Amino acid sequence: MKSLWLLRILFVFIFTLSGYSLTNNILGGLFGFLIAIAVVVFEAFARNISLKGLSSTVFGIILGLLLAKIFSEVLKQFNLPVEFMQILSSFMTIIFIYLGVTLGIRGKSEFNLVIPYVKFKRQELSEESVIIDTSVIIDGRILDIVKTGFLDARFIIPMFVLNELRALADSTDHLKRQKGKRGIEILHLLKKEPNIEVVIHQEDVEGVNSVDEKIVKLAQNLEAKVLTTDYNLNRIAQLQGVKVLNINDLANALKPVFISGERFSVKLIKEGKEQNQAVGYLEDGTMVVVENAKWLIGKTVNVEVTSVLQSPSGRIVFTKIIN
Repeated sequence: MKSLWLLRILFVFIFTLSGYSLTNNILGGLFGFLIAIAVVVFEAFARNISLKGLSSTVFGIILGLLLAKIFSEVLKQFNLPVEFMQILSSFMTIIFIYLGVTLGIRGKSEFNLVIPYVKFKRQELSEESVIIDTSVIIDGRILDIVKTGFLDARFIIPMFVLNELRALADSTDHLKRQKGKRGIEILHLLKKEPNIEVVIHQEDVEGVNSVDEKIVKLAQNLEAKVLTTDYNLNRIAQLQGVKVLNINDLANALKPVFISGERFSVKLIKEGKEQNQAVGYLEDGTMVVVENAKWLIGKTVNVEVTSVLQSPSGRIVFTKIIN
């Protein structure tokens, strides 16, 4: 940072000296000094401009100049006074450039390094990009999945998701506050993992209000996938053509597969929905429904699989008591 400031000071000094040498006048040196200061201020301001924002601005300027040129050619057909045409053309050029730049800046979320009608993708990142929603961060299982090395992706955390976590962490409700703090802690641990890249996406998504809609829109703009545990977000994203990675689906897919006739032991915990049914759970959380076993609640029994039902909430195994 110090070297950058030294370079700026050297640039201002050389430009001031050049202005004085060319004119042999103090005013020339002062003029060179002012120009150098203006350039340095512009350079410092330009550091905050993203490449996407710059490309969309350039596109807006080109569009404005093109429209101004078309407008000037149309004016020539009316045989107006030359001075009036020049003044009007100058004003319209400024107006069209302003409109083009504002249009480009407002629509920069739609640009991926856009040069008119040509779209370039960054090739230096071979891994795919995945947008993580709030539910996944709070859930925490993503950290265990990353540590196994099965998921190799560039994780994008939108700023509006981070703001949602902060709001939860500052909530007066104890449960929400605990969820927010847990989510922030999971993010810190994810950033320390050497096998993945975690990026905070600063730009907001305009035109939509809810966080789910913003995630889907951002995924479309960045051509990324969405990682979630939210069933509603899952359905909304799929309807709009966005690929979704659902951790709950992954967990269900990794549960043991049961076939009719298979036998195992399970401890019965509570009554089932139907008459005389009892319910138990395996270590992975799979629900086991045992027919005619209400009187054995609290005991471990041997059962035989009769059927398996796959529901959105998980897998349910229906069984009967052996002997």
